[in-house]
Amino acid sequence: MSKKIGIFLIVVMLAGLFLAACQPAAVATEAPPAEVAPVEITDTELNVLCTPQEEWCQGMKQEFEAKYGITVNYVRMSSGEALARVEAEKDNPTFDIWWGGPIDSFVSAKGKGLLEAYDSPNLVNIRDPKKMKDVDNYWVGIYVGSLGFATNSNWLAEHPDAKAPTSWDDLLKPEFKGQVMVAHPSTSGTSYTALSTILQMRGEEAGWEYIKKYAGQISQFTKSGAAPAKFVGQGEAAVAIVFSHDTVNEIENNQMPLVLTFPAEGTGYEIGGQAILKGAKHMQAAKLWYDWAISVEGQSLGPKYHAYQAPTINGVKLSHPELLDVNLIDYNFIWSGENKPPSLINLPTKFKTQKI
Repeated sequence: MSKKIGIFLIVVMLAGLFLAACQPAAVATEAPPAEVAPVEITDTELNVLCTPQEEWCQGMKQEFEAKYGITVNYVRMSSGEALARVEAEKDNPTFDIWWGGPIDSFVSAKGKGLLEAYDSPNLVNIRDPKKMKDVDNYWVGIYVGSLGFATNSNWLAEHPDAKAPTSWDDLLKPEFKGQVMVAHPSTSGTSYTALSTILQMRGEEAGWEYIKKYAGQISQFTKSGAAPAKFVGQGEAAVAIVFSHDTVNEIENNQMPLVLTFPAEGTGYEIGGQAILKGAKHMQAAKLWYDWAISVEGQSLGPKYHAYQAPTINGVKLSHPELLDVNLIDYNFIWSGENKPPSLINLPTKFKTQKI
């Protein structure tokens, strides 16, 4: 063997030893899955702050308990109430996870330091991460719903000159004076979405001018966003401003005489969210719920409990695709969340004094 070849072989051997020494240890990373111990579920209960309709809250509780054997305690509140409760309890939270309600409330809660970031493995399922997920993973969307009008068909038959509204301006017509029902924006995400829609479409000056006239048409404010559809179906007013899936529920499951229409110039919509609350006492169970709620299994349950919102993840069939086949505005959820407190300060007097 020549001297040059000998030196070459020594260099190659040393290089091989050097590269081997620089490689990460393979034993820990290449262990077969069977050798990885399963995560033991130690939490025995979960406290949920639930914003969607009662039947859906109850259904999700039952399904989660059956799947994981964890007792779920929940309280149903409208989104405005929920945000106020979370803020009031920030130093000692009652709830572990907040499930449902428009994400502008979650944007506001994030800004106040009330939420816990969580990088769920199921975030990869989200259809539109740019709109349906917080950039820092403090909240995620769990359903989508479009805003519309529900008009009592019996009232229309009794008022042949009136037509179901198909624009925001139609709500200001003389025949609808005292005949419009909506929830109060201080308690309801539905009503706040309507206000934000008007302000985003018309600008603040023209938007607030419209809202003053709109307030003068209202017959009654409710606490819950879905309640006006039920009351209008019972004949207590002519028109309700609600999310369209709530109208579908009243028509299909309660046989209410309602006609669903949408404003042709554009309507707002909600992305319902969920978030783990900062200081949650049952963090493991909260993460299980969070993951499950953005799985195909979790989001397929809505129609079973008469909730017809569209899913936010891939792989779930739309129960009512026509509810999204409308003219949706480019709704700015971040603006709505960041402007929520000052917007309510500017409400017309009737909004402030009305008993709800």
